[in-house]
Amino acid sequence: MEPKINAYNSLLELIGNTPLIKLNKITSSFEGNFYAKFEAFNPGHSSKDRIAAYIIEEAERKGILKEGSTIIETTSGNTGFSIAMVSIIKGYECILAVSSKSSQDKIDMLRAMGAKVYVCPAHVSADDPRSYYQVAKRLHEETKGSIYINQYFNELNMEAHYNSTGPEIWEQTNGNITHLVACSGTGGTISGTSKYLKEQNPGIKIIGVDAFGSVLKKYHETREFDAEEIYPYRIEGLGKNLIPGATDFDVIDEFIKVTDEESAHTAREIAKSEGMFVGYTSGAAMQALKQLNAEGIFDKNSNVVVIFPDHGSRYMSKVYSDDWMNNQGFFDAKTEEAQKIEFVK
Repeated sequence: MEPKINAYNSLLELIGNTPLIKLNKITSSFEGNFYAKFEAFNPGHSSKDRIAAYIIEEAERKGILKEGSTIIETTSGNTGFSIAMVSIIKGYECILAVSSKSSQDKIDMLRAMGAKVYVCPAHVSADDPRSYYQVAKRLHEETKGSIYINQYFNELNMEAHYNSTGPEIWEQTNGNITHLVACSGTGGTISGTSKYLKEQNPGIKIIGVDAFGSVLKKYHETREFDAEEIYPYRIEGLGKNLIPGATDFDVIDEFIKVTDEESAHTAREIAKSEGMFVGYTSGAAMQALKQLNAEGIFDKNSNVVVIFPDHGSRYMSKVYSDDWMNNQGFFDAKTEEAQKIEFVK
């Protein structure tokens, strides 16, 4: 007889219900109240745990996934880690097509989690056969008994957040949220969360964060895809060179763009001011919050939630590496200088 032990059956039971944490020092000069939805508390350290578990369990429920199946996905790293984690627990093989823009830390973590990884060039068009979108599709066609998660065009991506992240934020703020700031990559997080929140209170302002070099902001404003907007950028996890079907642009009020350099420094600032060791995408979200505050859109009655979707451990060879920051030209007289290490002899 199994003893009565207070334990979780697996890591999957720890997904979701992440904390809402008040931002203090980094927003001390801002007008209003600011809170971080800290998604690094998920067992896979990012918001992507939510969609990985939800989409896979829906595929099981529908009979699409069976014993011996292989799960294939396109990822910049965090979704891949979450899918690999869920695959291990549920007993599936996992193949991932990863952008070469992904940090080496992420790629090493995916391999450590048992995934077969294909690294694809980042700065090619979405329809190029070498792109991670096309490589994932080809692997799916070639692999018998496989399913392709296809997070960029899978409505379950939005549904996962509509059923979890949105209700959590509404309950945690007791319905007092006035603004939501969230990065938009596949668009699942911001779209699903915002759809739920807008149903509760249509007056909540939804602000998406985009990268320079991405097409999302202009598409939201014009509903036209402009390839001239596309150029290489370094931030992972937001922005796109295509229009994701998992983005509901109608529930987003506006987009704001952030730079690679400022987002990198802001990620480091969050760690040093709030003690939250967050990733590059979280730095981008906080940088957007800074820019919005400078525009004067908040007042003393504003209750702003910003989603921090990732953990800093995925970026040790990037934004938390002084060598990488130097190589990108991100250290200069106007910004933070590289930290010196002193060795005791």
